[in-house]
Amino acid sequence: MRGLFFTVPGAMALSAGLDFLEFHDFSADATAAILDRAGVLAEAWRERRMPKSLEGRRVALIVDDGGWRNTTAFDLGIQAMGGICTHVPASLGGRETIADLAGYLDNWFDMVVIRTPELTSLRELAAHAQAPIINARTRSNHPCETLGDLAYVRAKRGGIEGLKIVGVAPDANILRSWIEASISLPIEVVQVYPDDWHVSDTALLNDNFRLSTDMREVEDADVIFTDSWPGGIAESTLADYRISAAVLDRCRPDAIFIPCPPVARGQEVTADAMTHAACQSTPAKAFLLHAQNALMEWITGRTKA
Repeated sequence: MRGLFFTVPGAMALSAGLDFLEFHDFSADATAAILDRAGVLAEAWRERRMPKSLEGRRVALIVDDGGWRNTTAFDLGIQAMGGICTHVPASLGGRETIADLAGYLDNWFDMVVIRTPELTSLRELAAHAQAPIINARTRSNHPCETLGDLAYVRAKRGGIEGLKIVGVAPDANILRSWIEASISLPIEVVQVYPDDWHVSDTALLNDNFRLSTDMREVEDADVIFTDSWPGGIAESTLADYRISAAVLDRCRPDAIFIPCPPVARGQEVTADAMTHAACQSTPAKAFLLHAQNALMEWITGRTKA
């Protein structure tokens, strides 16, 4: 097992300021370390020799919203690395104040992983809690999803510097997390979509992100991702932004296509796109587990002086 462990002194309290609420909360160097570690943990997972680097750590898992993939991966990863995962049936914004909830969670837990609708509520929880808070998804962003995809791309390509990443997606949580990543990482992110769904949030606009309506942007992309179509939209409105096998055939031969699940065939993608050689959704999403494990290791490996 030599070489698989981060230093995790079990008797010491975790540091404040290690919350992962938005992708760019962590520096490029920290993110690089997590992505590298995810590759190591992926190999350990395949060989069934996971390090017990969360041994003695007590982790609260709160699912205050729908979905199952990344919260299931958190639960599985915590157990595989020797931690204790407890599903807490709490919610943010109910009768119990968020400040009170933070105090009660701190009584018992070393870390809190939470999937909840509002990023503002998550920020409030982090402001009051001593335990680090990990954003397992909000309606505003989904940083763990992007972390997992980047870990997969890094494992395939050997690095991420200079990547061109094209999101054929509306202004929603998946795209926003990729834009957050472009704030701190040496990557280019391009949103390709009709103007009505372009990102306009000034907090996200940065030199590594740009807007386009031109589907030819995908042709020289390293990574292409999609997200669900906005609800209540006529098919004709977005038909030109559907990814098909014919579109992927015009892309670079080494392009990686990662449609975000759940995938609606006949809307953002065609059925033949999902069987195209460029489509790597299933192996990419396997890296949710490895990247989230590396994230938890990185957080618990930092202690107060």
